[in-house]
Amino acid sequence: MTVQFTTRTLDKYFRSLLDIEGFGGIDNSMNGLQVDNDGSEIGKIAFAVDASLESFKEAASRGAGLLFVHHGLFWGAPLGLLGNHRRRLKYLLDRNIALYAVHLPLDQHPQLGNNAALAELLGLKEIEPFGLYHGRKIGYKGVLDPPLSIGEAVKRISFMDRPALGVFPFGADLNRTCAVISGGAPMEALQAIEEGLDLYITGEPGHSVYQEAQEAGLNMIAGGHYSTEVWGVRRVMERCMTELPVEGEFLDIPTGL
Repeated sequence: MTVQFTTRTLDKYFRSLLDIEGFGGIDNSMNGLQVDNDGSEIGKIAFAVDASLESFKEAASRGAGLLFVHHGLFWGAPLGLLGNHRRRLKYLLDRNIALYAVHLPLDQHPQLGNNAALAELLGLKEIEPFGLYHGRKIGYKGVLDPPLSIGEAVKRISFMDRPALGVFPFGADLNRTCAVISGGAPMEALQAIEEGLDLYITGEPGHSVYQEAQEAGLNMIAGGHYSTEVWGVRRVMERCMTELPVEGEFLDIPTGL
């Protein structure tokens, strides 16, 4: 019997790939299916970093029946159907487009995740989990062999050769150890300092940690929240395209942040 790829089928598939249940008490994102369709079969999946009216319009223009994102529409507290939130949901419902979101489980995944991809781009070896968050380590750390300059590290993690938000060369010219946590994790630089690492990479800079890194001699790169989190979404897309009889397309909608 031919399998129909509905939202229910795809939900089971994504849950088989990503540890959605394991982050249930940690992640304030509503991971999983956030907006359903009417039960129609899905022939094409669009993939994007953010759920926004712009990404919804792009998905619709490409003929996608489901949009898979890293940053969804629902974050802990319930929201009234007002303003932008109402307009976004109405757009999806009017066009029968489903929305699927995966946040921390996609950051942490050891093969498909944002941080695993960054570690691979850097050529990290002897990789270990790093960055404790509510009892779970979200990022990764490892050894750079051969060592890298901070400039070379920026080049390796750049998506589409876009510039980093901030580069802070506070330490040695060559980095032998490094930790990565994508997105908005500037304060985890303190954990990198505690562990005596040479380089810490995240998405966003943080004023509160600037002097701490400077005085400790920790090199830091703020690669951009968006640019450090395109990688996991794209890896999930690539996996889907090899395992499922559906089309897929990545929607590059950078924020510059």
